[in-house]
Amino acid sequence: MEYAAGIDVGSTQTKAVLVDTARAIVAHALIDTGANVKRAGQRALDALIAHAGVGREDIKYVVGTGYGRYKIEAGDAQVTEISCHARGAHLLFPSTRTVIDMGGQDTKAIKVGADGDVVDFCMNDKCAAGTGRFLAGAADVLGLALDDIGELSLRATKPVRMTSVCTVFVESDILSHLAHNKKVEDILAGVHEAIASRTMGLVRRVGVEPEVTFTGGVARNIGMVRALEAKLGTTLNRSAESHFTGALGAALFALDNVLAAQRVVVPVPPEPAVWRDE
Repeated sequence: MEYAAGIDVGSTQTKAVLVDTARAIVAHALIDTGANVKRAGQRALDALIAHAGVGREDIKYVVGTGYGRYKIEAGDAQVTEISCHARGAHLLFPSTRTVIDMGGQDTKAIKVGADGDVVDFCMNDKCAAGTGRFLAGAADVLGLALDDIGELSLRATKPVRMTSVCTVFVESDILSHLAHNKKVEDILAGVHEAIASRTMGLVRRVGVEPEVTFTGGVARNIGMVRALEAKLGTTLNRSAESHFTGALGAALFALDNVLAAQRVVVPVPPEPAVWRDE
């Protein structure tokens, strides 16, 4: 059996996915990126190999993506996060036409064609406002774990209005609401709604077409999911392993090269892909 791998080196975490020649997801791995981006790529690949129980020689092609993609020594090629998230989302949810990718540093709205190719995109690459970093800042000010704030925001009865989604001013904004005796859950609901509103500005620029798939690490935040669904007026597709979508797309681009070398044509499966190594 031959395999292809995708490695997504992010600012905080590095993700890796292994697929076989039938486009089945056979393994995935997650590590903290740390200070050494080059080493993170290799560590993620090593973790993937150990998890899958395959030899390095069995992985015929590796594609890197993410901000550290050019530092991956094992990478045979590099592909942008935008293309990788579109491709990965399309495999997980074949009817995807719009992708919202929200990570720690940026947010992207991507229009996807029927074959998973990128038709158009828009991103807030100049500032971290309205991203996972803003959520992390809010959690820090309130003394809460980042993983808990989504659920807590759903308990709100009177969401507050945030004056800004700037990560620099989030602390003063939240402290002001606390000084006015606002409930923590109402503040968090306001935080999530503010980010959802900013995200909708990006999505409208590319146009919203169903189905809409939410990818990236923030897609694990149920409060963010519900806030976006309220703005969109529709249910979002969301994988339990949403943060691996970019690495999955990179693995699929790598697989193209493996299949081309074999001169094999594998039709796109009609059913959504599943994480088979769970």
